[in-house]
Amino acid sequence: MALMLVKFDLKKRVKLAQTVWFMYWFAVMAGVLVFSMGLFFKIELRKRSELMDNNESHFLPNLLIFMGLVACGINAFGGKVCYDSLDPSKFVKWKPMLKGFLFCCMGFNALLLLTALLCFIMRIPLQFTLAEGLKSGMRYYKDTDTPGRCYMKRTLDLMQIEFRCCGNENYRDWFEIQWVSNRYLDFSAKEVKDRIGSNVDGQYLMDGVPFSCCNPSSPRPCIQHQMTNNSAYYSYDHYTEELNVWKRGCRYAMLSYYGGMMNTIGVLVVLVTMLEVAVTIGLQYIDSSLSTLVNPEDPESESEGWILEKTVKETFTDIMDKMKSMGKGTKVEEGGQAAVATVS
Repeated sequence: MALMLVKFDLKKRVKLAQTVWFMYWFAVMAGVLVFSMGLFFKIELRKRSELMDNNESHFLPNLLIFMGLVACGINAFGGKVCYDSLDPSKFVKWKPMLKGFLFCCMGFNALLLLTALLCFIMRIPLQFTLAEGLKSGMRYYKDTDTPGRCYMKRTLDLMQIEFRCCGNENYRDWFEIQWVSNRYLDFSAKEVKDRIGSNVDGQYLMDGVPFSCCNPSSPRPCIQHQMTNNSAYYSYDHYTEELNVWKRGCRYAMLSYYGGMMNTIGVLVVLVTMLEVAVTIGLQYIDSSLSTLVNPEDPESESEGWILEKTVKETFTDIMDKMKSMGKGTKVEEGGQAAVATVS
């Protein structure tokens, strides 16, 4: 018993072919959309690649670009087949390769669904990539005269301004590193000597943050130095005062931005996958309905179409039997080759 059997006449077959043809070209545009999303995501990651610990984060956008290109090719070919199915004389040339093409479409749909799942789960490794990348970038903030690192200050300042964030986890991360270059320190000053001598690493640490951490919406002038010294400012208590620097860490801000982008892309890829499954089913109905014409010489005769020629259980059993027979055939062939080698 065929799965989801449908009877067709010429009118229904023509309508089916036209509908699936239209859906295929709509799927081509969906492939362009997947490609564009992958390209946009890659560009956004490259903008801040210095703040990411490795290049593995580019795997997902590269995969989206590849899947988008493949989708365009597959759907354009499927649209051509649907168009030619309206003319039996043209459809004959596609008939031998159609089953293989349908199997390729099924595999592609599975990969597309896997790509959608990756969009949702890649947030986890991205979190660790951002944490390590930001920590490393903050250490190089002061190296404005070092070749290869002189851009890091500008990159971090622009990021903190754009994402309205400060530090890695929070603004206090800046207290734990020296972010002012030695070039701008007066080593003869007592304060500088005391600060450098107060820690084993010999770094100039202070309770302050870069200017890019300041919140311009705050009514009070930005307090970015001596942030924990209540006596340094009038009517100020850092325990209770609403600080006028961004409290959110940049790791969470960037993760929210990229994570939201990946979730949106994931949802769109799921919808594209559903469209791809629909056109694959439509093409299977076209193939099966044209293969079962009551009178192949008469294009107007009735026919039957299905998704599977047998039930799911019977189809699965047939596939397993074929795989077992192929395995036995391989063993027999290897045994024959071994016997020949022994005789020689």
